[in-house]
Amino acid sequence: MCGITASIALPRGRLDSQPAVAKQTPPAHNSAQTNDSTFSAGPIEKQLRSSIDILNHRGPDEAGVWISQDSSIALGHCRLSINDLSPSGSQPLVSDDGSIHAVVNGEIYDQDRLWEECREQHGYQFRGESDSELVVALYKIHGAPHFFKYLRGEFAFVLYDRREGKRRVIAARDRFGIKPLVWTMSNDRLLIASEAKAFLPLGWKAEWDVDAIVSGGWMLDDRTLFKGVHKVLPGHWLQVTEEKGIEDQVYWDAEYEDKTKVETRPLEEMVEGVRERLVDSIRLRLRADVPVGIYLSGGIDSSAVAGIVTHLAKTEHVKIGDRAPTTPVTCFSVRFPEESGYDESSIAERTAKWLGVETIKVDVNEARLASDFSDTVWHCEHHHFDLNTVAKFALSTLPRDHGVKVVLTGEGADEHFAGYPYFPAEFLCEPDLALPDTTLSSDNELREAMRQTTDAEMRAIWRNIGANQYDGRLDHPSLSDANARGMAESILAWHPTQGLFAPWVQSKFQDLDCRATLITSHPASVRAKMRGRWHPLHTALYMWNKSCLANVLLSCLGDRTEMAHSVEARTPFLDHHLAEYVNRLPPSLKLSYNPAETATPKQGEKQGPLWKTAGSGLHSLTEKWILREAVRPFITDELYRRRKHPFLAPTKWPKGGPLHRMFETLLTRQAVEGLGFVNWAAVEHALQKGFGDHADPKAFRTLSYVAAWVTLGEKFAVGQSKVNGSA
Repeated sequence: MCGITASIALPRGRLDSQPAVAKQTPPAHNSAQTNDSTFSAGPIEKQLRSSIDILNHRGPDEAGVWISQDSSIALGHCRLSINDLSPSGSQPLVSDDGSIHAVVNGEIYDQDRLWEECREQHGYQFRGESDSELVVALYKIHGAPHFFKYLRGEFAFVLYDRREGKRRVIAARDRFGIKPLVWTMSNDRLLIASEAKAFLPLGWKAEWDVDAIVSGGWMLDDRTLFKGVHKVLPGHWLQVTEEKGIEDQVYWDAEYEDKTKVETRPLEEMVEGVRERLVDSIRLRLRADVPVGIYLSGGIDSSAVAGIVTHLAKTEHVKIGDRAPTTPVTCFSVRFPEESGYDESSIAERTAKWLGVETIKVDVNEARLASDFSDTVWHCEHHHFDLNTVAKFALSTLPRDHGVKVVLTGEGADEHFAGYPYFPAEFLCEPDLALPDTTLSSDNELREAMRQTTDAEMRAIWRNIGANQYDGRLDHPSLSDANARGMAESILAWHPTQGLFAPWVQSKFQDLDCRATLITSHPASVRAKMRGRWHPLHTALYMWNKSCLANVLLSCLGDRTEMAHSVEARTPFLDHHLAEYVNRLPPSLKLSYNPAETATPKQGEKQGPLWKTAGSGLHSLTEKWILREAVRPFITDELYRRRKHPFLAPTKWPKGGPLHRMFETLLTRQAVEGLGFVNWAAVEHALQKGFGDHADPKAFRTLSYVAAWVTLGEKFAVGQSKVNGSA
């Protein structure tokens, strides 16, 4: 896991065909040995090293650059040593014949098999034992896009092929967007990096992309908060050539079964199919030359990971990173104030005790949230509706403090197994024709009644926690499918309303409906599948995974807050072999109608913020049913029966407390109006209503949005004079 940056001359430059000199140097504030040369590429080298230094948190162990002789191609890398801790694992990488150069961030799994295949079948000569080197080897052997099918894991990389007739640059990102990769143009050069802040020393000047902020484009498509800065989308790769410039291409996308195809596989076979693939995914992700831990919450997902890790160590004697199988894995958990109603640490502790593993907790109180807010925003580079991202930032201090560089997490389970409370309404829109004999498939009256009840309950939940709602009808040719409109409203529930923005913004975007932004972010071919081929539940899962998962959860609750502390997180549920299998399962195995078996809280158990009365529409369905069955041997009965509780932070805090004081300090009239696109009156109102015994959660979320923008504006020195009515 690392940080990468690249600067590529376009279009007047050329893709140099001559070899160049690579240099490895320690990053700032690091005592690693220097392996330098007398080569100097002038200003571009100085800029590149400054860019890498900004990303030092992603890779504090070593840094290196490679620059072509004419400076048209410059690659930079800072290393977090995980596999092959020796100098042979250093980057930038070069192929065995010296013709291909690359910087790689992430992990490629199943490396033993791939190494053997490359060596024995193709004669490739590896420099060391780093899994990153497989990217170069597989590309050289198979070419693009064919080599992508061999890449299993989370990754982002930039690769330069200088071979005659093939000269090109490739920038690619993993299938789900676990690892970040952004790009922009500045001074006729294409800049690519793990984080936008790395562009600052390369001549880039930050400007707000007001359109992307107001329309939600920053979380729905390839845009970011900054004008001209784009994400390489999950499953995409950029190809840069002299002939065609920059081309955006797709190498992978999620696919779901035709909703009319009847399922014929035995139930036991499908449960076992999930179990086998999940266990295999976790086994592969335990491979490391450093200690591996687990982020453990009170939910089934991370608990299943911990249970399977323990099982593999005990029964198959699988090493946990560099630790012996007999060494108990270390788990890390968040502890919110008990009175908040959001604390799950006691459940995590019971799970750890049952598994016989150690759990270490970080207390996240109001003072901790206030003190970590600014740093969290700097690393995430976008706003968020909840302070759970600050809690994740605090949690990620624990592994490194205890000598652990790698953690396994439960992200991705809800996205594939329909774990969130907004999926049931989509599931109930149509019968599941894959299993036509199930109750809800054969009883349309019951299913429709449940759909209406579930939809009403979900809207009530949104109101209770301060989320936005879309009540108006939307007439748009891309939204002929009402089911897609419904999911769009759930995804956009956390998006700021027009009233937060300055009058000129409201005037300019008065006809904007963000639901259209979301739907049209998908290709026409995908929208056709949404309308006719996929079950509405699968349409909803696809929409969520392409927006909130990739652009929010895997960012501010994933890589950005973890790598802020040089911690590599691995996500077994986002293994594409597992995902492709689960995507082909019937919807009724993800959400199962079991009214007589509906889980209810035990006497004395605290109810989470999204708990509704048992027996209601939402609670007549068991979410993630097939996952529960698949992992039942590895978890407690309490977890098997427990319903989903999203990882959220409390939103009600006292007046005059640390958070209130922090927001008042940040959100002065001068700072807010200096943004250029925010309505000061709305912020002033939120400051009055967002705290105290009768605090409005919507007001609190408004403050969170704007405080993040103010923080980023200051840290990125956003050109405020360029943000005006003509932006």
